[in-house]
Amino acid sequence: MSARAPRRPTSPLAGALAGALALGLACSGGARSDAPPPERPDAALAAAPIADEDVQKDRKEIAEAAPAEAEAAPEPEPEAAPALPVAPDGTVAIACDDPPPGMACIPGGPFLRGSDEGPENARPAATVWIQTFYLDVDEVTYAEYKACMKTRRCPPSGPGYSDFNRPRQPINGISWYDAVAYCTAHGKRLPTEAQWEKAARGPDGETHPWGDEPATCERAIIRDATGRGCGVRKEGSKPETGRPWEVGSRPAYRYGLRDMSGNSWEWVADWYAPSYEACGEDCLGVDPIGPCGGEESCPGHRRKIVRGGSWYWPAEYATAIYRRAHVPENRPFHHFGFRCAATVADAQALRSAAGAGAAAPAP
Repeated sequence: MSARAPRRPTSPLAGALAGALALGLACSGGARSDAPPPERPDAALAAAPIADEDVQKDRKEIAEAAPAEAEAAPEPEPEAAPALPVAPDGTVAIACDDPPPGMACIPGGPFLRGSDEGPENARPAATVWIQTFYLDVDEVTYAEYKACMKTRRCPPSGPGYSDFNRPRQPINGISWYDAVAYCTAHGKRLPTEAQWEKAARGPDGETHPWGDEPATCERAIIRDATGRGCGVRKEGSKPETGRPWEVGSRPAYRYGLRDMSGNSWEWVADWYAPSYEACGEDCLGVDPIGPCGGEESCPGHRRKIVRGGSWYWPAEYATAIYRRAHVPENRPFHHFGFRCAATVADAQALRSAAGAGAAAPAP
């Protein structure tokens, strides 16, 4: 037997070339397998024609299934501020700002003042225009007035009745001059009669701070069937005459003000005229201040005005239109009180003073 030549090892490169050659022969009709190639599962589907309606249906389903691309929404335009009222002379109302402590803002604009069916001195009804102003939420109290007396900025005065000295009762029995002194000492002023009526009545001519319903002891401190002061008797002599209640004993009504009806009569700034008709132009227009334009002296006029009724008088006095006249010296003596007002400029100064006080370091 002849010796067999040794086999050379096959290199990786040679193996790869041999594999490629075998694959080429199979593809060109050379050596081939008799077994059929494996069938692709999607071959029949790929070969089938697609109907147009199927295409449309698929597109529709895809469109419905896919989330719609949100269209870019336009930025909302800032809401325009409501137009402020403009008076016939061109005066524009000033927008309310944060009120000074203890005060409420009364927005400027027209209101119905007086009444053609009310007391003779409240006739005729007319539209009057008031600029924005601020008004004390409560009547000035006994404690507040006495504190002003201690600083010597207010003259000694009131209340002059027994059982009227509770700290939060409205101060009573003071003159118009005393009321002016107190308001001045606090950077404020007495409201004009028109301002007071606008605050009590609102823009639409309602007869009371809460609407047109009459005053009752549920709404105001007045005299009713139970007696004066809603039946609360005062201590000392004449207990049946009653007394005012502490301020804020009834709910706040229009503009958040309290006791604009009942509890205590309130001085206002104007000289008294026997009717709005008799007052004429001084009681009309924009921010009227009454006869003689509010001057300190007014020939032919010697009385001032109180408004709002009191614990002592019945419901028909506790309206937003009833006017009562009395001499400013308050002689003979009556149980009158007051609250203070502030113009827009006054209010700005009061807010600045309050802020400076709050920022000041403790001593």
